[in-house]
Amino acid sequence: MEWFNVGKIVNTHGIRGEVRVLARTDFPEERFAEGAKLGVFKPDAKKPVTVKVASHRRHKNFDLLTFEGYSNINDVLEFKNAELRVAEHELVELEENEYYYHEIIGCTVVTDEGREIGVITEILETGANDVWAVKPQTGKEQYIPYIEDVVKEIDVDEKRVVIELMEGLLSE
Repeated sequence: MEWFNVGKIVNTHGIRGEVRVLARTDFPEERFAEGAKLGVFKPDAKKPVTVKVASHRRHKNFDLLTFEGYSNINDVLEFKNAELRVAEHELVELEENEYYYHEIIGCTVVTDEGREIGVITEILETGANDVWAVKPQTGKEQYIPYIEDVVKEIDVDEKRVVIELMEGLLSE
């Protein structure tokens, strides 16, 4: 079974089994909804611990979660620094022109003239639009805004993104 990263447990919060999560998903309301099933991948473990979300709330820049059956800080201490992942069968079908992070990360970015820019390594949320960090084979990382004027074509099956190279978009 394939699993997809949706967050990292960075710490506990309080004494009632709440964990502080740094979300890595476009859909935290859905991924961390009450009743959602997640896999907790501890750094040293071979298999995930399957948990069911009991509660979710936002606090500062974090998502705070509790899990069913884990009502005390001592129950969740072992989850510190663990990755939270969702099973592939839990993913929902997206609207047209919407993509999961795992579909975009790893795509090769090329210009509409065929020049290869690099590979998308990270997606940064800016509030206005996402920005894709692109690592070229040589040189420094480039940042591509995910907007219609720039991104012209996305083929997740071929792991390829075509952009229109606007003046000043890439730093030399």
